[in-house]
Amino acid sequence: MHVNPPGKYAWTVKVGEKGQFVIPKEARELFGIQPGDTLILLGDVERGIAIPPKATLEQIHRTIFDQKGEDAP
Repeated sequence: MHVNPPGKYAWTVKVGEKGQFVIPKEARELFGIQPGDTLILLGDVERGIAIPPKATLEQIHRTIFDQKGEDAP
């Protein structure tokens, strides 16, 4: 029997004719995904597709927009 390492999960989903899939309930609950949320979809030709938690998007936003460079007023 294969057991996932702590904090690691895997689910399978089927992609419908319109390219849509349902995020499993357990995953939505685990990552706090609510109806109407906007998710970021990242893709890498060699590594595949990733949908990181929304906190990751918030961190990327802070990193890009909240840091003032040395030339900033």
